[in-house]
Amino acid sequence: MLSLEEVIGYKFRNSLLLAEALTHPSLAYETQKPHFDNQRLEFLGDAVIQLLLTERLYDMFPGFSEGRLTKLRARLVSREALHGFANEMDLGTYIMMGKGEESTGGRNRPSTLADAFESVFGAIYLDGGLDSARKAIERVCSKAIKIIADSPEEKNPKGQLQEVLQAISPDGPCYHVLSEHGPDHNKSFTVSVKWKGMCLGEGVGNSKKDAETKAARAALNVRAWEDYSI
Repeated sequence: MLSLEEVIGYKFRNSLLLAEALTHPSLAYETQKPHFDNQRLEFLGDAVIQLLLTERLYDMFPGFSEGRLTKLRARLVSREALHGFANEMDLGTYIMMGKGEESTGGRNRPSTLADAFESVFGAIYLDGGLDSARKAIERVCSKAIKIIADSPEEKNPKGQLQEVLQAISPDGPCYHVLSEHGPDHNKSFTVSVKWKGMCLGEGVGNSKKDAETKAARAALNVRAWEDYSI
């Protein structure tokens, strides 16, 4: 398995920063010992990612208004998008967390992965500056940036995913409800979208339709089907 530094294309000078970025708060809680966690780096990384992807879109579309650029940025920095980037990096395998958190699915939890993704970029920024973070974001978000470059006007994500996949094979995507939580008036659904036995993405929403849309959008960001061989 590749090291995370190989995946992101950046070698840390201070390895403790990377360790901090990958430490879930549950580790300190479970061990009952003082320990750093990635929450502060998550806060910083959120701002770093927002800046770098805003800058990228600003350069890509010089004729676009503020409103159009804001909509495009939302496609790249939403929690679903960050979760998709983290999944593509297989980031969950590198996170250090408590056994209890891991046993309840924490290693694959969308919020945990999105938070860790932000933390890693906060750490890169502190360790190597904005240029290093810019190179890393270009590397790990290249597919999503290309999708926006090719199709800046967002279509319905489910319809767009259907078109893309059926251009490869007659088989379309299938959506599955993984879980639902909460009272009837305030339910939360987690949905996965699968194709050819592969899980392409997951989404969380207040309705099945919303969760399916977010799962399709996550799939479009990750583009796991590109590794499929007919």
